Amino acid sequence: MGRSAANRRIEKERLAAQKSKEEALQRAYGASAKTPEELSRLTGSNPKVIEAAKITATAPQATKPTKPKPTAPTVKDQKIRKSSKFGSLRYPNKEIHKNTDYLQIDVLQYKPAGLDLTKQETNTLRSLKTSKGNYNKKEDILGTIFLPIPQNISSTNSTGWGEDSINSFEAMGLGLAEGAMTADSFFGGLIGAIKGGAEGVKTIAQSGETQGAANAFFASKVVNALGGNTSFQGVLARSTGQILNPNTELLFNGVKLRSFNFSFNLAPRNGDEAEMVKNIIRTLKINMSPSTTIEKGSTTGIFLQSPNVFRLKYKTGSNNHQFLNSFIVAALTNVQVNYTGSGTYMTYDDGSKTPVHMVMQLSFQELNPVYAEDYDTESGKTGVGY
Repeated sequence: MGRSAANRRIEKERLAAQKSKEEALQRAYGASAKTPEELSRLTGSNPKVIEAAKITATAPQATKPTKPKPTAPTVKDQKIRKSSKFGSLRYPNKEIHKNTDYLQIDVLQYKPAGLDLTKQETNTLRSLKTSKGNYNKKEDILGTIFLPIPQNISSTNSTGWGEDSINSFEAMGLGLAEGAMTADSFFGGLIGAIKGGAEGVKTIAQSGETQGAANAFFASKVVNALGGNTSFQGVLARSTGQILNPNTELLFNGVKLRSFNFSFNLAPRNGDEAEMVKNIIRTLKINMSPSTTIEKGSTTGIFLQSPNVFRLKYKTGSNNHQFLNSFIVAALTNVQVNYTGSGTYMTYDDGSKTPVHMVMQLSFQELNPVYAEDYDTESGKTGVGY
């Protein structure tokens, strides 16, 4: 029995050594150019075993999937985060009758005004639009907030005007420049302008009324060349007691966007109104905030999407207010909430510790100016118009 056990142990060790040699042969053969006969002489293995190892070593191995290289994001890959609809929110929580006056605030998904840069120059100019007609569909409304009409409501319409002046010499120069630009030949027109300017100067120099002005002009240049600090008008006033007529006039120079500020006293009377006030404040803050763009399901932060916009209406029951002003779609630029509206910190003993009295101030600015044509629309014909 002892010899039989010893023989089994020796056979087991021999098989283990042979297996280890074959495994080493498989690893070496994959990276070696030796033939099975040469490896057999080096290792003492059977050439058939080596040939089997060759097949195993050269079999195609499974490769790990490689991750695609990250590519630079493009504008087309960026998707807009869609705002979710929230229905309607109302404070105070009481029924609206046909004679109830209130402020209706519709939250709208922002839409770009529109500008096609791919068109030719003239078509690109015509493609430039305003955003006034972008929010006429009911499906654009994400939700509506109903609030009582606050105290101290007002509207201010402004137009840009400014002073402008031009004296006789500047007017003459403009006339000569206009003639040069409208001439058939640019250089011919330029030469004509120079000749016309010389004739004009000669005529002015021969006029006794303007000889003093000419002297004052050249005198101011000499004084400034010597380090002085004076003007032509100053020298002329000191020497002759006169100045050139500036022909000052008030001229239209632009339009202005209207702003509206509202202040609301919020004093919830029960748990439902407390939850409603909290949702109104959250909703206004969320929709006035910009959002980041999304690429392939993840936030990138490369671009920022414009916040949502708001349409305001003074209402009486289900109709527009028949006297107060109308609004153009506006952006909410500021939300300020005073949680101690009475000057003292007091809260209800509910789960949210809702403040007893809050003051919410909202600032809106319209996206577009008011034009005369707006008063011909349905909103413009109601009450005082815009």
